[in-house]
Amino acid sequence: MIGVLLVTHGEIGTALLASASQILGAPPAQVMTLSVWRQDDPDDLILRARELLEQIDAGDGVLILTDIFGATPGNVVSRLLEDDHIEGVSGVSLPMLLRVLTSRNGSITAAVKRAVSGGADGVVHMNSDRCLDA
Repeated sequence: MIGVLLVTHGEIGTALLASASQILGAPPAQVMTLSVWRQDDPDDLILRARELLEQIDAGDGVLILTDIFGATPGNVVSRLLEDDHIEGVSGVSLPMLLRVLTSRNGSITAAVKRAVSGGADGVVHMNSDRCLDA
């Protein structure tokens, strides 16, 4: 099973994981969060992230989800990436996380595609995209 690490500003990842656990009915296995605060040293964050990666990587790889590309959490993630083993996707949202958590037994490449499509498909202009009763 592919592990999932959420690296986000403050408690965003913790809140997303709690919401996903509530929707799924139980906390998912091999998922952890790393909260990033303004005062954190990026080098310390890298060390903490590597420890978490070791705990959740069962050999199938880890998908790291982060909130903002180019911000500190995203910069930390960029230093952890290993093609085809540790992949990163920014713009994490609840639809993205749920899409990944409900299908983690395939390849890491497929997990990346599910994350990106979950994020994109989760953005809906409700006024124009809603289903209207006939």
